[in-house]
Amino acid sequence: MHVPRPARLRPSSRASVSTSPEHSWWLAPAPAGNGLDSDEAARRRTQFGPNEVATTKPRALVWQFLLHFRNPLVAILLAASLVSALAGNVGDFAIIAVLVLASVALDFALEHRASHAAHRLRASMDLRATVERDGSARELAVAELVPGDLIRLSAGQRVPADARVTQARDFFVNQGLLTGESVPVEKAPAVLANDAIELQQATNAVFMGCQVVSGSARAVVVATGGATALGAIAHEVQAEAPPTAFEVDLHRFSLLLMRLTLLLVLFVLLANVVLMRPLLESFLFAVALAVGLTPELLPMVVSVTLARAALRLARRRVIVKRLAAVQNLGAMDVLCTDKTGTLTEARITLERCVGGDGAESARVLLLAHLNSVFESGLKSPLDEAILARPLDASDWSKIDEVPFDFERRRVSVLVARGNDRWLIVKGASDDVLALCDHVEHDEGRTVSALDDAARRRLRASCRALESEGLRVLAVAWREVPADHGHATVGDESNLVFAGFAAFIDPPKPGAAEALNVLARSGVKVKVVSGDSELVALHLARQLNLRVAGVLTGREIAALDDGALRAHAARTTIFARVNPSQKARIIRALRHRGHVVGYLGDGVNDAPPLRAADVGLSVDSAVDVARECADIVLLGHDLTVVHEAVIEGRRSCVNVLKYVMMGTSSNLGNMLSMAGAALVLPFLPLLPVQILLNNLLYDLSQSTIPLDRVDVRELRRPRALDLRFIRRYMLVFGTLSSVFDALTFWLLLAVLHANEAQFRSGWFVESLVTQVLVVFVIRTRGVPWASRPAAALAAASLAVAGVALALPFTPLAPLVHLVPLPAAFYAWLAPLVALYLALAELAKRFFYRHVMGPSSNGHPVASAGRRARRG
Repeated sequence: MHVPRPARLRPSSRASVSTSPEHSWWLAPAPAGNGLDSDEAARRRTQFGPNEVATTKPRALVWQFLLHFRNPLVAILLAASLVSALAGNVGDFAIIAVLVLASVALDFALEHRASHAAHRLRASMDLRATVERDGSARELAVAELVPGDLIRLSAGQRVPADARVTQARDFFVNQGLLTGESVPVEKAPAVLANDAIELQQATNAVFMGCQVVSGSARAVVVATGGATALGAIAHEVQAEAPPTAFEVDLHRFSLLLMRLTLLLVLFVLLANVVLMRPLLESFLFAVALAVGLTPELLPMVVSVTLARAALRLARRRVIVKRLAAVQNLGAMDVLCTDKTGTLTEARITLERCVGGDGAESARVLLLAHLNSVFESGLKSPLDEAILARPLDASDWSKIDEVPFDFERRRVSVLVARGNDRWLIVKGASDDVLALCDHVEHDEGRTVSALDDAARRRLRASCRALESEGLRVLAVAWREVPADHGHATVGDESNLVFAGFAAFIDPPKPGAAEALNVLARSGVKVKVVSGDSELVALHLARQLNLRVAGVLTGREIAALDDGALRAHAARTTIFARVNPSQKARIIRALRHRGHVVGYLGDGVNDAPPLRAADVGLSVDSAVDVARECADIVLLGHDLTVVHEAVIEGRRSCVNVLKYVMMGTSSNLGNMLSMAGAALVLPFLPLLPVQILLNNLLYDLSQSTIPLDRVDVRELRRPRALDLRFIRRYMLVFGTLSSVFDALTFWLLLAVLHANEAQFRSGWFVESLVTQVLVVFVIRTRGVPWASRPAAALAAASLAVAGVALALPFTPLAPLVHLVPLPAAFYAWLAPLVALYLALAELAKRFFYRHVMGPSSNGHPVASAGRRARRG
């Protein structure tokens, strides 16, 4: 038996779920034959390999752990701490190394839990299949299937490979895991039109992993393993996920610090060499400056802040599997969501039954109920939806039926009540309507002839229901003689049209409010679905989702990446899209600078879940979707998505507080020290004093993850905007340096301090000012209107107290500090007060004139700005 081999089946090619015609193998002529013999099957298995979703060999755990050290910030910290150790500062090396290792270990442990998506995907199909080999049917392991095998399928099975249907009887398949369709699809042998290039249009083909709902079929295997549609999804799931927005921003921030550190160290070394100062002492001073400029607590602050947010979300039944996802939630400005199972119940319900005049009809419901209750065989979801509305049919009895088949697309039952016998027909609207010559009115009390005008009116009524996203069946009937004891296809004529039964997959409770709240919070919601655009549009209307534009999978296939990026930003609904197209949409939005979240629950959602900055799923999702997701909602109330977003923004704002305060203060101190080193005959601070100053400051800031966040800071998405940080560092670093220069003048010109007193005085002043300014910087509003967390206030005041008292303690000689005269403290109080007052004025000037009023507090990385950065 010969099977045409499309290009996508070449062993060297990597399969993808494509909508391009060359991959639409279901358009090829139907192969014929009675199955393969064992020798040919063995040859093809050697050629194509086992029918398994290919998996890459996972890296060793040690290597996975070491890859977390690729972050430039981690490299800077470890390098600086190592140099400190070589210079004799072992304590500093130990502190920094422990903090970095703890942060890396926490990230590794959490992400390792989500590394089994491909394994779960392989388990999503049956282990054995019925195959015709050597002229007889036999049970074989699914892995043994090869292209060309003839397989038998029946209700309850999963499809073991991509195959072309050659024979079918009442054959329905649920392929929603690949396409997102909410109802089973009829499959039968057919020659399709050349424009049938989408999975949803392949009514003559079945795909690996899909569930057979009813009927039976024979099919010829065309693709196996990685060449299947499911295999393409598995490949995308296994591929390393692209860096998220938070990871990219943190990487850029680390590179910024690396450049500043390198420039500062080289400048100080060069200056000290020119001034003929001891090389070793100059080198240690430069290293201390580098460590002082580096926010070594940033990994800890980020991890603790995100972990705290994850614990808060856990109390709301939201499981955070990847800590960085919390930060991405805070920056998210676009949420793409699948429809079935996430916005809808994934449960077909009977929306309404209407008569020929368009009015609600109890009679149509009764006729549909009788047809469904007496229909034999496996009930379809539409039958179950009808029967969900209980009616009393005890006075009716079944005489016979004409079962459903693909060609007729209807089912008829012959029922009796007393001496009355009726044939009740339910099926596809156009097919049933073509068999009718009368139409009933007033709940069956009157009947009139069905002329052409009435027929057009009924077809228009059906299209109107379909335009609302409803699946429509027609119901008709006819009376038969009392001695009519057998139903045939010939009886399905001269019918009386009763009306339509319309079905819908209802939206989840609270979904509309959840989407509305997200929109008000600056998160644009886009629907990305495998269902039709009519269904998606109707759902959008139900959810009060404003639709700016619609794109279908066919239209997306015709767009190159550049055109898709332009269209994606202004499109609300993406309909009839396959998994690869979903991921492509996500990538297009991210390329435009958006931080994108994706909410999905099916196998077909695995690629976009991996491609998004943050993937969200629900507890009822398939295993592979839950494994690919960064965040899993344990409840069905989607309002918790907004709560998760708020938690993400809260954590982002607190991380930004540390970055803003640490970088601006450290930069100011380092610039002051670098400048002082050029004009003073001695080093302004000893290396140990720089490191101690930095350590005490970081201790005061370690409680930032516990700080309160102003409500105004949570209204818009937040991101680590380097443009904002650079400007903030410049403004407040300059202000800090100005006051350092004023302190230098006070110590040298007014108090006539010696070398030890100068270092002690500046150590105290710099530490007190940079610790207390936290109360100004932590809020955009006035400091007394925004109450800090008790832990932050206590830690800051305690460190300020330590700074003031340290020169008088027995520990002072260890760090070369000396007691200071009372006159210094008399000058220090007004100096600190003036600094805090000017910092408040600088803050207002910065937000009003440097960043502009649209900044709304802490930085918002707009799509355009992020795109320019990218």
